[in-house]
Amino acid sequence: MAQPGMFVRKASGLVRSWSVFDGFVYSFFSVNLVTLGFYSFAFAPYIPEGNLLTAIVISTIFIIFEVFVYALMVAVMPRAGGDYVWQSRILGGGIGFVLSVTGWGWILWHWVPLYGNMLAFNVFTPILGMLGGWTNSSGLVNAASWFVTTNGLFFSSLAVIVLAFIYISLGMSWYARIQKFCFYLGMAGIVTMIIMMLANSRADFISSFNHYATAFFASGEGDIYQQILANAAEAGYVAAPLSKIAIIPSLALIPMVVFFNLWPNWGATLYGEVRGASDFKRNFISMFFGLVVTGILAVIVLLLFSRVFGWDFYNAANFTFYEGTSPFGVFPYPALLVSFLTDSPVLQMWLLISMSAWFFGWCGTVFLSSTRVIFAAAFDRILPDWMAYVTSKFRAPVNALLVMAVGGVIVSAAMHYSASIEKLALNATLVIAVMYLGTTVAAIILPYKDPELYKASPIARLKLFGLPLITVTGVIFLVFLLFLFYMWMTDAVYGVNEPTSYLYLAALYLISIIIYVASKWYRKRQGIDLQEIHKSIPVE
Repeated sequence: MAQPGMFVRKASGLVRSWSVFDGFVYSFFSVNLVTLGFYSFAFAPYIPEGNLLTAIVISTIFIIFEVFVYALMVAVMPRAGGDYVWQSRILGGGIGFVLSVTGWGWILWHWVPLYGNMLAFNVFTPILGMLGGWTNSSGLVNAASWFVTTNGLFFSSLAVIVLAFIYISLGMSWYARIQKFCFYLGMAGIVTMIIMMLANSRADFISSFNHYATAFFASGEGDIYQQILANAAEAGYVAAPLSKIAIIPSLALIPMVVFFNLWPNWGATLYGEVRGASDFKRNFISMFFGLVVTGILAVIVLLLFSRVFGWDFYNAANFTFYEGTSPFGVFPYPALLVSFLTDSPVLQMWLLISMSAWFFGWCGTVFLSSTRVIFAAAFDRILPDWMAYVTSKFRAPVNALLVMAVGGVIVSAAMHYSASIEKLALNATLVIAVMYLGTTVAAIILPYKDPELYKASPIARLKLFGLPLITVTGVIFLVFLLFLFYMWMTDAVYGVNEPTSYLYLAALYLISIIIYVASKWYRKRQGIDLQEIHKSIPVE
């Protein structure tokens, strides 16, 4: 039990203001088909023999075991900070701090430019371009093109930071309202997109694509559709048929696909603010359906892309965009391509605006979960006390948010304006997976490392083959993580197995180690023993 004066305050100052449905929506947006999914699918051509559908199905099955691990851990210790709290109490304060603060703190600064890219690709460019085309405004069309330049992408990253800061500073109750509104609007948009694809043929798409591409976005004239296919073929790219399951070749796609679907547990750091978080079933349901519903939607839309766009064209459009050989001057955002299937400006703008809700309901995730880890580490007195400050009106850890926002600005500028640093964003998934590894190991050993805590928890009765369910599911997910690490480290296609990447990651972890060692020394001089703090469950 916590002793008086052990933590920064007698209570965290946070409140349980989210329902299980709010947790589901957050999980659903974290595994975001439109932002993360469409973005990561665009890199699939670099493994042409793989099958996206196969990779999505296989990875989803294994990530269900991640959901088990995290839902079980939440039920044991439903506290703000999630991974940090669990790892520091089971593996030790130093390990917990270094893995979780690096994985939830510093590395999320590197996600900001990625979010900025998606804001430009999915919102600014298509909407401004379409408006400019219909109004014959060269200024709007030029603005649409500007957003895919370096300056435009940096501006988009700054916009992400501002939006996330506003969302999170309003507190969990208001964030829940915002994301629910975006959820319903975004679902209306995806339903509209599916209906439009069902109502049209590939011949309809080719005709409409050539018309609108030439009028609004293309750098050339004529049959832009065939030009894209020809440019891809000239570069040696040939897409494997979607009908070919190709299980073994598709395994190589999984380390790319998890950039999109590894995050149903993204809200685990928030469960100190979710009502009924001690109920394993409620936690599992919210994360499980966030993952599985998204996986089903991904399969549906990819099949429709194949039917309407043509599987060769969809992949060729993505490939030539990143190779810089596409006559279509902007990212081939699927909602934009589908909008070409109608000549109604109203329907086109409805589709693009409603689909933008997938971004606006999601963009706060770049900092929301991170602020709880920063807060929890400060509450435990590792980080400065002022980072644990919570506003009295909205119950938001605004100083922790400020740390994330300032770091996000600095890293975004560095990454957008330096090609060598920009590549380091590819490490973002790897570092978070390392943090997941720490939590998974903690989950596996929990029943044996801390039997009293485990037996007192509501999950103690859950067994599989006579073994603790948390241990069995943890081992399975651990194997999946080790597979990902092996692939990332041995194949250059993922862009992370370079000496520069290793040195950069080592520097991030070294920063965390230095902070922990310095804090432990400083607190000891104050008469505070961090080891004793980490033997206690944080107060609520």
